[in-house]
Amino acid sequence: MPTRLASGCTIHLSMSSVPSIASVRPLRAVSGGRVTIDGTGFPVDDLLTVPVGNVDERVVFASPSRVVLSISAECEPVTAPIVLPGVPGGTPPLSIGALWATGLHQVDSPAFDADGDLFVTYSGALGQDAPVSIFRVTRSGSREPFATGIVNATSMTRGPDGKLYVSSRFEGAVYRIDDDGTHEQVASDLGVACGIAFDRDGWMYVGDRSGTIFRVREGRATAFATIPPSVAAFHLAMSPEQELFVTAPTLSPYDHIYRIDRQGLVRTIPSLLGRPQGLAFSPDGALHVTEALAGASGVYRFGDLEEPPELVLSGGTLVGVAFGPRGEMAVVSNDSAYRFEAVLGESEADVSLRA
Repeated sequence: MPTRLASGCTIHLSMSSVPSIASVRPLRAVSGGRVTIDGTGFPVDDLLTVPVGNVDERVVFASPSRVVLSISAECEPVTAPIVLPGVPGGTPPLSIGALWATGLHQVDSPAFDADGDLFVTYSGALGQDAPVSIFRVTRSGSREPFATGIVNATSMTRGPDGKLYVSSRFEGAVYRIDDDGTHEQVASDLGVACGIAFDRDGWMYVGDRSGTIFRVREGRATAFATIPPSVAAFHLAMSPEQELFVTAPTLSPYDHIYRIDRQGLVRTIPSLLGRPQGLAFSPDGALHVTEALAGASGVYRFGDLEEPPELVLSGGTLVGVAFGPRGEMAVVSNDSAYRFEAVLGESEADVSLRA
């Protein structure tokens, strides 16, 4: 505060500011994720851990204006504020996702059914005929075999008929699976068949990672669009406006997300991501994309396709994301699936402001 001396000069006496938290990003995480807390005046001397739920999580970076936490596999599902030692108050609630299933080999996004059960794959090495191709994980968390005999089950989606469709990158084919797990081949000669999506007219779109997007009807496939080839699976999702969105990770550190209109015209959105993979649209119509860049994996939300996306979930090496019938969300790594009951249908800024 200012003080006037007898000489008439004015000096300003500095008062130490009260430590405060400005933001937490992201507000959702799973094992292997990192959570960043920004603010001012953090007392960080000897700050080695911060409690999150039942676990003291490791601090991997600390400064008076930023603390970064690493979320461990031991952290149980929780939704609660973070309290930094020596800092008044807490943060908006941080949600740690529940481990839903393990023992998977997932290479793309999972798929929900109308009951909220999750379908995941054991894709295996190229040419490996795994004992179980697709598992069903119930809402209660039990994992049960669902379909067998599909070599390298790769990408899944629900068709207009409500049936599950899955591609085989080994056979270059797509199978339709009945409710009892029996299946029949509905398309073939699709190259290294990966991502699948349907439009509202019933056309099926399948990505061949060598560069072609096929459009399929009654088993007949025609080339619909061409994008650069990928070193991993293509991933497809149809927007509410009936634009096809595609990710195709290359050897480049950062890649485009492609958007393809009804006539097959290919464009890209301005923002690039590091190894973008599985993608899905949330119930509010926002595009969510998993980024599998080593050390920075997470799910990004595009509120506006022309603006940079927002990191809304952090995890280990994530490969896929899906939204269920009640607004629940699943994210998957190569070997595990995690569940959030609340949908990621709003921006983190909205959550922070409301809190």
